[in-house]
Amino acid sequence: MAGRYGRPRSFLRMRTVAGQVFLLQVAIVVLLVTAAVAALLLQSRAASEREARHRSVAVAETFANAPGMEAALAGPDPTAVLQPKAEAARKASGVDFIVVLNLDSIRYTHPLPDRIGKKFVGDVAPALKGQVVTERLTGTIGPLVQAVVPVFGANGEVIGMVSAGITIARVSGVSEDQFPLLFGSAAGILVLTTGGTALVSRRLRRQTHGLGPAEMTRMYEHHDAVLHAVREGVLILGGDGRLLLANDEARRLLGLPADVEGRPVTELGLDPVTTELLSSGRTATDEVLSVGHRVLAVSQRSTDRDGGPPGSVTTLRDTTELQALTGKADVARGRLKLLYDAGTEIGTALDVTRTCEELAEFAIARFADFATVDVAESVLHGEEPTAARAVSDMRRVAFSGSGHGTGLFPLGSVIRFLPSTAVGARLVAGEAVLDADLTRLSGWQQQSPARAEQLVGGGFHTMIAVPMRARGVILGVATFWRVQKPDPFEDEDLSVAEELVARAAVSIDNARRYSREHTVAVTLQRSLLPRGLPDQSAIDAAYRYLPAQAGQGGLGGVGGDWFDIIPLPGARVALVVGDVVGHGLHAAATMGRLRTAVHNFSTLDLPPDELLWHLDELVARIDQDETADDAAGGVTGATCLYAIYDPATGRCTMARAGHLQPVIIDPDGTAAYADVPGGPPLGLGGLPFETLDVQLSEDSRLVLYTDGLVEDRHRDIDEGLEMLRSTLEGHPDRTPEETCEAVLRALVPPRARDDIALLVGRTRRLATENVAEWEVASDPAAVSGVRAEVSRTLAAWNLVEEAFTTELILSELVTNSIRYATGPIRVRLVRDRTLICEVSDRSSTSPHLRQAATTDEGGRGLFLVAQLAERWGTRYTDGGGKVIWTEQPIPGVTPPDDPPGRTARQL
Repeated sequence: MAGRYGRPRSFLRMRTVAGQVFLLQVAIVVLLVTAAVAALLLQSRAASEREARHRSVAVAETFANAPGMEAALAGPDPTAVLQPKAEAARKASGVDFIVVLNLDSIRYTHPLPDRIGKKFVGDVAPALKGQVVTERLTGTIGPLVQAVVPVFGANGEVIGMVSAGITIARVSGVSEDQFPLLFGSAAGILVLTTGGTALVSRRLRRQTHGLGPAEMTRMYEHHDAVLHAVREGVLILGGDGRLLLANDEARRLLGLPADVEGRPVTELGLDPVTTELLSSGRTATDEVLSVGHRVLAVSQRSTDRDGGPPGSVTTLRDTTELQALTGKADVARGRLKLLYDAGTEIGTALDVTRTCEELAEFAIARFADFATVDVAESVLHGEEPTAARAVSDMRRVAFSGSGHGTGLFPLGSVIRFLPSTAVGARLVAGEAVLDADLTRLSGWQQQSPARAEQLVGGGFHTMIAVPMRARGVILGVATFWRVQKPDPFEDEDLSVAEELVARAAVSIDNARRYSREHTVAVTLQRSLLPRGLPDQSAIDAAYRYLPAQAGQGGLGGVGGDWFDIIPLPGARVALVVGDVVGHGLHAAATMGRLRTAVHNFSTLDLPPDELLWHLDELVARIDQDETADDAAGGVTGATCLYAIYDPATGRCTMARAGHLQPVIIDPDGTAAYADVPGGPPLGLGGLPFETLDVQLSEDSRLVLYTDGLVEDRHRDIDEGLEMLRSTLEGHPDRTPEETCEAVLRALVPPRARDDIALLVGRTRRLATENVAEWEVASDPAAVSGVRAEVSRTLAAWNLVEEAFTTELILSELVTNSIRYATGPIRVRLVRDRTLICEVSDRSSTSPHLRQAATTDEGGRGLFLVAQLAERWGTRYTDGGGKVIWTEQPIPGVTPPDDPPGRTARQL
């Protein structure tokens, strides 16, 4: 149709009959010319190759039969005789080479002298049999034809061969000279035929207006479809404003008569707005017009763009029903958007009060001026609400509005919805209450007449009260009020409020259950962790325990990290830090079990590596017992660091099971990680634990911690370890409390994702005058000397009253060592919070307490020691010996903090 209105049409896009005829004729001419040219080229190439064969055979045979050939071949130097002749013949005949060969295909002649004496390349077998052979091949000089002919002797036998070759290009030069004329003629023929074809096609295109038969048929079929079948009105107007075409749908929508074609649009009897739009011809897109009882969407475009005829085309769509559906869809969309936003803005924290506040804030921002939320007291405490007290004894926990809410109960006040009132009865039944006009005082005021008068006086004119229900139980009541908004609440608002409160109720119930479980877990955790530092004189300690923030993983921060300071015999102390991976009740309970186990094992006075070995065995057994219970889970992931510090010697022995290295801070402030040999986490088994012995000066600090202190998702653990070391470095005057605060400020983020346990101990040393030590010879006579030294020492310590008991205890212990042990015997007396007596020897046999019979002469010594001492026990030393120790109370004595030291004498 483009050519019909004078618009240019692409010559290559021929969809009309004229275009197709033109392309077909041109294609035929091109094919004929191409076929003729190709035939001539093929004929020329065949003639060239045939000429090359004839010439090469003729030259080779002529040279092979030349006089003197037999003599030259039989002579001593055939090349000297034949090479000049071959070159002369080659130049005279116009071939590219003449080569004389012997019967072994060795060249005697060649245009290139360096090729003489080398083997000929080609098929010579037929020539050796007396036949002529020709072949076409591609050599170094290009495509060529070569012939090989035999040279016969006088006796008729083949005595040599001659090969002549000529390139095809040399022969085809004559034919190629005729190609310009050939191609010129073909091009002329093509141009002439194409021009004639174009003239014929142009004439045909003007006569058919650029349309082919199929297109014309389809055009009329589409025209009928637009007129009768399309359910969208179509109007076509000419440039003079007359109606050229109106389909059936347009006639129906506009109420047009049957004979409207050709009439001006101003005479169609349409309303002024529609007439103005149609007559203006301006561009319009989905303009809404009201025509009678219908709402039409009108689009209009000009037809004279791109060279078309002047005028316009207008389409009409009936959107009457669509407008009604759109209104309902907008309402539903708004409601869904409201509920979606409520799901993202309400219940962001597992906290009952905060969830209620979010509900109130969300409500006043969307459809209410004031909102209050009242929750049952039991819900606030995390308890399960009862149906008997469904809407009584509620506390107002949330209030939100654009003013002071004159007449509303303040936050924290107790609200009682009486079942005897109209509102209370419906709320108890779990039904929402809608009062569109509060000024009518239709029963809602019975709850509190005085406040009802204040509310009405303050402009409150409509209200919705919705009970918050979860799992069939009423948790509270949410009430919405309007003051500034003049429109009263409607049934649609009530439905939205119910769905909004229902969503909030689920979040509040989750928060309530979380609060209950969190309270239980925190109570359990606090009961399992140390509540204070034990009395001991070995270290000055400080600690911090920070649970993970609620919502960061696990059950509200309840985890499995723990620490301990355990006093040991001999004024020593054990420092323990452990971590059970995970959070929740199971982690806290597991932590309590492991902490109790460490306490129990420490009473055996085991070295750190042996204690961790026993703890590893215990964890493995616990895992085996709980494997069958999928819900309980195992203790996989537990780690522990156990260190023993002796203030008398300053020696610290440490071992770890999968835990991070502790930090040792020297008195000058230098901080470094202790190279404690690593062991597997508890419960894996299979590998031994090793210890590290370090000598600590007084006022050194030992820092033990869990991985939550240095690990964070925003930094690598190596970076956290370096931050910890640099924080501890260079501050020798810090107290343990100040050290804890500095570390937490530097490393702990605002919302920690893991538990953090931190234990800082500053070492002390026992004063010189508080320790007395002797070596005792293995002779019963030395016992009296021990008693004398003990008596003098206790007198110097102002402990004369304890002298008799102490002498008796040491006499029995030393006597037992002399009798049953071997090697040197040492006695140490320590004045600390208790009076400590220690007897060490090289025997690994531990004494046993037993009841001696009346007829026994011995066996009562250890029993006597147990009766006189407050505590006693045995511990083994690294050298294979043992230490038997006792403790006696010293009422009212606190050891002074003097410089370290001790005395030792040989008895």
